[in-house]
Amino acid sequence: MKKATKKEIVEIHERFIDRYSDAVTELEYKNAYELVIAVALSAQCTDKRVNIITPPLFLKYPTPGDLAIADIDEVKALINSCSFFNNKAKNIILMAQRVSEVYNGEIPMNEKDLQTLAGVGQKTANVVMIEYTGANLMAVDTHVFRVSHRLGLSDDKTAIKTEATLVKKFKNNLHALHQGMVLFGRYVCTAKNPKCEECFLTEFCKTKETFKV
Repeated sequence: MKKATKKEIVEIHERFIDRYSDAVTELEYKNAYELVIAVALSAQCTDKRVNIITPPLFLKYPTPGDLAIADIDEVKALINSCSFFNNKAKNIILMAQRVSEVYNGEIPMNEKDLQTLAGVGQKTANVVMIEYTGANLMAVDTHVFRVSHRLGLSDDKTAIKTEATLVKKFKNNLHALHQGMVLFGRYVCTAKNPKCEECFLTEFCKTKETFKV
């Protein structure tokens, strides 16, 4: 695969920032507690689906303290249209218990502490920090992975390695780049039938034919 040149990387960076500087997540939430749950539920599940599931969940369990003592079967029933709902139900209850016991009911706002919560890996922690605090971090989901490969920004095989490569190449405005790459991958540079006629990065595309993920 051809790699993007330094000059191309600068231009790609500028175009994403111009277009997506105000982009935010499409997940709906009112506070950090709701955001952590929404991001955790969104793994291998669409944001649209998560936004349908979460209002009744947040209504029934408005705080970490409420969710910490929830009946797991009741939580499962509320999120059962989401992929891996059994595991996610268990994790969000464990997450709420730790937030209640260790962090006085407040979601900790740094990557290391966030990653001590059940079901919160590096990607989820980074997405929460990017969205809630505007942190200069990158998170790689399927959209960011696909876009960065098609643009020749990364040929890494895993999301974590791709994240490290993007951080090294772009350095700043990472929160806007992350949000922009997600939206660009979701609506323009789609896995199947990418909308190349709507693309503002056509001249930088290396592999739209061969990279389908």
